[in-house]
Amino acid sequence: MNNSTSFRRAVLRLAVPAALQSMLQASFGAVDQIMIGQLGSVSVAGVGLAGKFSGLVSVAVAAVGAAAGIMISQYLGQRNAAAVRRSFFANLALALGVAGLFAALCALLPGPVMGLYTRDAATVRAAAGYLRIVAASYLPMAGATLLSTLFRCVERPALPLWAGIASALLNTALNYLLIFGRCGFAPLGARGAAVATAASQGANCLLMLLMLRAVARRWRGSSLRPERGTARFNWKSYAAMLLPLLACEVVWSLGENVYAAIYGHMGTTSSAAMTLLNPVQGVMIGALCGLSQAAGVLVGKRLGGGDPDGAYWAARRLLLYGAVGAAALSAVIALGSGAYVRLFQVEDAVRQLTRRILLAYALVAPFKVLNMILGGGILRSGGRTRYVMRIDLIGTWGFGVPLGLLAAFALRWPAPRVYFLLSLEECVRFGLSMRVFRGRKWMRRLEADPA
Repeated sequence: MNNSTSFRRAVLRLAVPAALQSMLQASFGAVDQIMIGQLGSVSVAGVGLAGKFSGLVSVAVAAVGAAAGIMISQYLGQRNAAAVRRSFFANLALALGVAGLFAALCALLPGPVMGLYTRDAATVRAAAGYLRIVAASYLPMAGATLLSTLFRCVERPALPLWAGIASALLNTALNYLLIFGRCGFAPLGARGAAVATAASQGANCLLMLLMLRAVARRWRGSSLRPERGTARFNWKSYAAMLLPLLACEVVWSLGENVYAAIYGHMGTTSSAAMTLLNPVQGVMIGALCGLSQAAGVLVGKRLGGGDPDGAYWAARRLLLYGAVGAAALSAVIALGSGAYVRLFQVEDAVRQLTRRILLAYALVAPFKVLNMILGGGILRSGGRTRYVMRIDLIGTWGFGVPLGLLAAFALRWPAPRVYFLLSLEECVRFGLSMRVFRGRKWMRRLEADPA
């Protein structure tokens, strides 16, 4: 078997389950939006804005998961089981702490938080009611994220996929029962969708915990279990890697929240149209995020094993696969935009605006995907996370946010043109990422502290 064939099989083994899992996670939001779309524009806009704030939790936890993935992949390449153990449990504790803080904020102050996004009182009420309940999903989501990272790094990505399938089915069933009040349940509207999301995230985490026990028993007596009083954890080195990742994710998510606030202040019609874009973005990114996750594992293990040339070759192949896949999916989105908007019971103005935004998204989506593979997988795999932080700072706050504010409030452009202009930050980010990638300074082998 030649090297290219073996590599393609490894990519498929890692990327396909990861992509399917991510699409299932995106389906939580997509199913919510399609069903809530039957309740009118206020509910659609409210849930969309609450989802933007929940995205802050997701990206903070994702940053911790990314740090865990970098460390675990490289230490697996070095066959250092003790370093794998302490990396996993340290990151798990931090992720749960971050999720707990956000959950407390949403439970206590949902109204003031949502008031930052829009002045419309009805939208704030709908968003706050959804946010208070969905906050219960943050802790299980954090646990599931770290467990999924671990399974992916040990090349068992099908396990979180099966858990995701079960939880997605549960989410869909509970949405139907609770939003519309079927089978004797009271109709809860948007609050029912929040209950369904929290319950299914809890089920997802529980299933993965059960799988972890089974994997631990089989993996040579369980090198996944912590051992008391053994290895030291270098918090200084860890912080130097995690803090840029966390800053990168939070800064990017804050930028996305600024974008949401821009559309919210442009009116409920624009906000609802942008919310209807979210399921498409979730499916698009989910379908190809497996390549980013595969990059973190495959490139990271080669760097950890002392093979930088092999790591660079693998990264180039993954970028090629991403470009081809993104172009194909963009064509599908452009051609299917008309059928998609007809799924929602919203005003004709919202449908037409959504379709125009979808066409703008189809143009910039390939750059979004390539940036996800570069910044989310390849450039991080060596642990030099400051490169990615700087690129995201320049793209989001140097270009995207200023252009969005200019187009919306100074030029008073319609939502599709505002969206396209601020999305040009993806092109800027891609150019900067490729320059760093070709320079190869991001390539580094992590050294674990001795036990």
